[in-house]
Amino acid sequence: MAVSAVVLLASCSRSDKSSEGNLNPNKARLQVYLTDDPGNYQEVIIDVREVRINMSSDSVNGWQTISSVNAGQYDLLKLVNDDDTLLAQTDLEPGRIQQIRLVLGPNNFVKIDNQTYPLETPSSQQSGLKLNIHHDVSAGILYTLLMDFDVARSIVKTGNNRYILKPSIRTVLQEAGGTLQGYVRPYSFPTAVLVFRGPNDTVATTYSSTDNGGYRVRGLTAGSYSLHFIPTDAAYGDSVISGININTGMVTNVDTMRLQ
Repeated sequence: MAVSAVVLLASCSRSDKSSEGNLNPNKARLQVYLTDDPGNYQEVIIDVREVRINMSSDSVNGWQTISSVNAGQYDLLKLVNDDDTLLAQTDLEPGRIQQIRLVLGPNNFVKIDNQTYPLETPSSQQSGLKLNIHHDVSAGILYTLLMDFDVARSIVKTGNNRYILKPSIRTVLQEAGGTLQGYVRPYSFPTAVLVFRGPNDTVATTYSSTDNGGYRVRGLTAGSYSLHFIPTDAAYGDSVISGININTGMVTNVDTMRLQ
């Protein structure tokens, strides 16, 4: 049974990465994605260095840097809203996100007619591009923040083939589906928890904790699910709970599974 659990876990899709089953249940999870509206260029490269967030009323000293940032150069013309465009993710205390700041490095450029030109950044943006969010976040919920670059409006051409980057970005923050959580007894060993939608569609997986038996799965689209429990201890059998309803932006508490 332990082997079958490993096989099932390995067979899940990339979307399972968002389940984050072992996160602190008292925190909100924020994921920051980057996408674009196309422009008439061959390449538009931006050099992302940091992402900072402000959850206070202090717009000067209230900033904190997100530690888990996929820093690097991104071609805005090739971006889609998928795992490859995940800029940053972090756990947050429940509260209100006031602002977010995207800090760019110096290696920004645009390619036109096979010629590459530097994208200059105005001095007013040296400390980072500040975006207003003003959105409450709650514990137990996965949130996605989509930063949508309007490439055509973000690049300004001046004389002598000089190009200035004045980013025009639309931000969308929303709950990424719902969350389910519960406990498994006994918890002296881990139990694989598989989330099914329909008879054969495994949409997420995690393991119960050996500290308290808890498990948590985030980012589920609204609908009806079943949970399949596969203990790693062969003395116990597999179990199933069906008819679990998930609502967007809500945490669903599942009855404790007592293995037999």
